[in-house]
Amino acid sequence: MEQPFAKPPYVIGIAGGTGSGKTTFSRELVATLMTNKIVYLSHDSYYRDLSDLPFSERVKVNFDHPDSLETDLMIKHIEALRNGEAIDVPIYDFVEHTRSKETEHIEPQPVILIEGILIFAVKELRDLMDMKIFVDTDADIRFMRRLLRDIDERGRSVNSVCDQYINVVRPMHEAFVEPSKRYADIIVPRGGRNRAALDMVAAKIHSHMGVN
Repeated sequence: MEQPFAKPPYVIGIAGGTGSGKTTFSRELVATLMTNKIVYLSHDSYYRDLSDLPFSERVKVNFDHPDSLETDLMIKHIEALRNGEAIDVPIYDFVEHTRSKETEHIEPQPVILIEGILIFAVKELRDLMDMKIFVDTDADIRFMRRLLRDIDERGRSVNSVCDQYINVVRPMHEAFVEPSKRYADIIVPRGGRNRAALDMVAAKIHSHMGVN
């Protein structure tokens, strides 16, 4: 297939611990760029479908381990976008821990933005990225943000969030997320609204796209 762009799409990875502000940084970056020529892919969309398990078993799955995600599919999707092919991204239900029967259809664009806590922990995925950004935030702030999010958006109780954080989230962060920070080209302190970092990254992307 003929490449639809003058140059290969520019792939940016934005990682960081749970509640670090990486999603905020991603959205602020898209807003700063003021263009619709961006594909936004969240690693969270690729959680494995657990519909074959009883709900009581689904909630016991370690969602902070790389094996909980179908990263191979995400890699195939990124490679397809780089080849000028459209993709259909899974839609994940975080309350039921299942995938919807529907998908999100996405057309290729000059910039591909990938976001997730574990995207730097998998070499095959990491190697597809032209720029790797790690959003770094203090652990206590990250925990409070996760607590509020999981209660408000995912129907969890305070006790379940705390238990999961102590027994799963923190150990997995120390085992996979924090070590992956060494692969970052840019480390962004103080969360997702670091204006200097946003402007610097936006300038790099504009340069790639030929925007003055």
